[in-house]
Amino acid sequence: MRRTVAAAILATIACNGDPVAPELAACHSTVQPISLAVAADTAIDPGPSGGCVIFAANTSATDSAEYLLVPQSAATDADVHSSFKLAGGAPILSGSLVAAQRAAAPPSPVQQFHDRLRLMEQSGDYPRPAGAPAPAAPSGAAVQSAGPGDTVGNPRTFKVLANLLNSNMFTMVNATALSVGQRIILYVDNAAPANGLTTADYDKLRSDFDTLLYAVDTVAFGRESDIDANGRVIVLMSNVVNRLVTESQCVNSGYVAGFFFAADIAPSSRTQWNNGEVFYTVVADPSATLSCAHSVAQVNRVVPVTFIHEFQHMISFNQHVLIRGGGAETLWMNEGLSHYAEELGGRVFRQAGDNTRYCEHVRGDVYNFGEYLKNPGPVALVGETGIGGLADRGAYWAFVRYLVDQYAADTTIAAAGAFTRQLVQTNSTGTNNVSQRTGTPFATVARRWALANWVSDLPGYTAPARLRYKTWAFRSAFPALNGSCAASIPATFPLAAPGGPGNANNVTGTIYAGSAGTYQRALQEPSGAQFTLLFSEATGALLQTFVVPRLNVLRIR
Repeated sequence: MRRTVAAAILATIACNGDPVAPELAACHSTVQPISLAVAADTAIDPGPSGGCVIFAANTSATDSAEYLLVPQSAATDADVHSSFKLAGGAPILSGSLVAAQRAAAPPSPVQQFHDRLRLMEQSGDYPRPAGAPAPAAPSGAAVQSAGPGDTVGNPRTFKVLANLLNSNMFTMVNATALSVGQRIILYVDNAAPANGLTTADYDKLRSDFDTLLYAVDTVAFGRESDIDANGRVIVLMSNVVNRLVTESQCVNSGYVAGFFFAADIAPSSRTQWNNGEVFYTVVADPSATLSCAHSVAQVNRVVPVTFIHEFQHMISFNQHVLIRGGGAETLWMNEGLSHYAEELGGRVFRQAGDNTRYCEHVRGDVYNFGEYLKNPGPVALVGETGIGGLADRGAYWAFVRYLVDQYAADTTIAAAGAFTRQLVQTNSTGTNNVSQRTGTPFATVARRWALANWVSDLPGYTAPARLRYKTWAFRSAFPALNGSCAASIPATFPLAAPGGPGNANNVTGTIYAGSAGTYQRALQEPSGAQFTLLFSEATGALLQTFVVPRLNVLRIR
């Protein structure tokens, strides 16, 4: 039966005798109090108890008790969400644990563009440009590895997406191969602005791809396709990518540093596009002739990070779709793996003693995760539409990072690669992929991840192994990277978990699929009496079953 606030307004005493807010009249005598040992956790389904959650009295006369409370949706359907309320019996006073959630900022046009590219991969619905001349490389004939397409100075014409919102708009780009390696051919737009990258710059980018970043991605995820049989990935640096945003858009909401477009290799569309493995990126434009300015130093800094991210998307499409004939990986997992690839690139540079390049590769992930931790409520971990903001991407990366830490055989790069290859080289996608690769229900994995975000390196507390990141200690990493990498990274750990008497909890918010709504701590003094909380919709009504609502509870002490 659906229980509402109206049905409860006459009651002021809960079933076990503790004073409660009117909404807690739904509590009934069959609800059993929670009694957890220190470090034990549980996930409470509010349905059977009408949303009533009772915490047993503290049996210790000398030690206080502390519980971490994390409302969460364990739904596996993308973008499922609901309002929630976690309310105790105490009046809402100025000292009560009242939490407010900020609304999530809408994704920028650039973020929406990247999301549409991934969603096209999943649907297989690619634009088919009409009336364009065919690419210079014949669509029906493979370019052999020793052919003219692999030499410096070779000309080629490409079709390049030319509009963020209309994927049918494209521009023909004449380009020349300026640096050729074992795994990379670097083409540059013939109309690129003056005072751009030098030959040495192009060769350095190509060398980084060839000798470091290509190996990082292929070891972690597997091989890319090679439909043009040239044994290489083409990198096209083009004016068209710069012009995807106006100067104003670039300043206010960011720019497209680069992208992978699956239509270039998908069987149904590749002959309409470039019929080969292509990664697109901006050109240097110090004088801002195309959009906002992009200095040589900036392009040299951001293009490698973008490449290792987008190359994972290319590999994933090959492994899921071209090799196994399945569907493309879900947007949220696909992006999580690509952001994890950025971190891997940083670790390679740090091993080589290059802390500057390490920072360039990891600071985006850590910044994004900080944005998530500041305000987790509006973020869906399991999301497909209307998402893709920085906080979302921070959650995706951290979840993949947690998966690797928990389910790889050990903390070596080899063991991590063995696990992530399983995530990519499969027909499974999304939550099913997680469950099959880990042997653990997705709801359990998501709960443990949510709890780990607070307790993994909590001072004075030794978190159980299942609730730890093994490669990051975020409470120390945020201030360290704020000082050494970027002032935009929070200087302190951003996640807050207000604490106070258990029945002083009074918080409303939103739970989205896979993610936490808020973090609260409930405290009991020595010999403290039992207390009762209502976990419901914001109105006091019972949370709907399709949301798969869970109140995660971990006893900290």
